[in-house]
Amino acid sequence: MAARPFPEFDAFPDALRAAIQARGLGLERIRNRLRTLGAPVSIATLSYWQSGRCRPERPDSLIALAHLESVLEVPAGSLISLLGPPRPRGRWLTTPSVDIATYWPDKAPVREAVRAVNSRWDQRLTRLSQHDLVTVGPDRDEQSIVSRQVLRADADGPDRWVVIMHIDDHDRPLPVIRALRNCAVGRSVLRPGDGLLVTELLFERPLARGETVITEHEMVNQAPCPLATNYERKFRRPVREFVVEVAFHPSALPVRCEQFSRVGAEAEQVNEAVLDGSQSVHSVALNFGPGVYGYRWEWASS
Repeated sequence: MAARPFPEFDAFPDALRAAIQARGLGLERIRNRLRTLGAPVSIATLSYWQSGRCRPERPDSLIALAHLESVLEVPAGSLISLLGPPRPRGRWLTTPSVDIATYWPDKAPVREAVRAVNSRWDQRLTRLSQHDLVTVGPDRDEQSIVSRQVLRADADGPDRWVVIMHIDDHDRPLPVIRALRNCAVGRSVLRPGDGLLVTELLFERPLARGETVITEHEMVNQAPCPLATNYERKFRRPVREFVVEVAFHPSALPVRCEQFSRVGAEAEQVNEAVLDGSQSVHSVALNFGPGVYGYRWEWASS
């Protein structure tokens, strides 16, 4: 049976009440169906959720909410996406962060695209490790980027991570994102005119506080692939370890390559980079950010 959408609402309880009314099920029948699915929730809890007295926040509650979306025949993730940020409990781990669009030259499209996805867990996940591998093809084109990251939940409930990708050549097709390990592609916002792609990476299940997850995904450019002249990653929050590799095809080697970084308002730091025996460059940054870190290179004139 096709999932039935519901109108936009400003709050989770409004949307939940409307979905229950549209489905025509009483709370007792909903409770019984959730129990059958292995996600027990009391009638009182369901009543509190739809009245706004409380909301699902714990991992088991968020799992039950995912099943509830199925029972109510609403699009997957549509109720979860309406939850606001989790209520603070105890002493939160605080780390410096900046506005999500700070390091982008055109900030408005980034902010608009991110508003269309669920980024509410952004500040409840610590990026312990990030490893990016950029592959440059024989035609000096950027073919793909494989990213592996280790994330730690600083609260109960994180179930996704938002990825932002930008290409300089706005007349080129946007890349295709592929989930490789421990994640699935969720909602995506494509803005070809801005060279911008924003995507949710959904975890296999919500994380408990202190739990870690390793995810891998790949960005594959479509022909004609953009000319590769640089790669950088923007960190709005610190990262414990960042490893970046750029692998060049043996028949397309740059004449000059440099690694650069910028932290906050500090001056840019630049270091000359030398290709290794596999025609690649790589570097490691520890306890980096917020800031920008990457490589840029030059090609010989054709």
